[in-house]
Amino acid sequence: MPVPKRKLSRARIRSRAANKGLKPKAITSCNNCKVAIMPHQACDNCGFYKGVKIFETKMDRALKRGQSRNAKQNMKAKKQETNQEQE
Repeated sequence: MPVPKRKLSRARIRSRAANKGLKPKAITSCNNCKVAIMPHQACDNCGFYKGVKIFETKMDRALKRGQSRNAKQNMKAKKQETNQEQE
């Protein structure tokens, strides 16, 4: 097995490690809702990528859930009205 011939100095180790610093991330804006996002990523806010809806967001699911709950409540109310009319 190869073994280092000499100990590396602190300066040599630290100068090599100096280039591993953090680099700034690129940020773009969503074409649909203008929220800041990473490039080549779908927008978490609206669910769009390159002008196409890719996935449903939490807000979409909440609206859909609310609509279905309202529909169920309306159906229950109609059933109760018909039952009262029949009696």
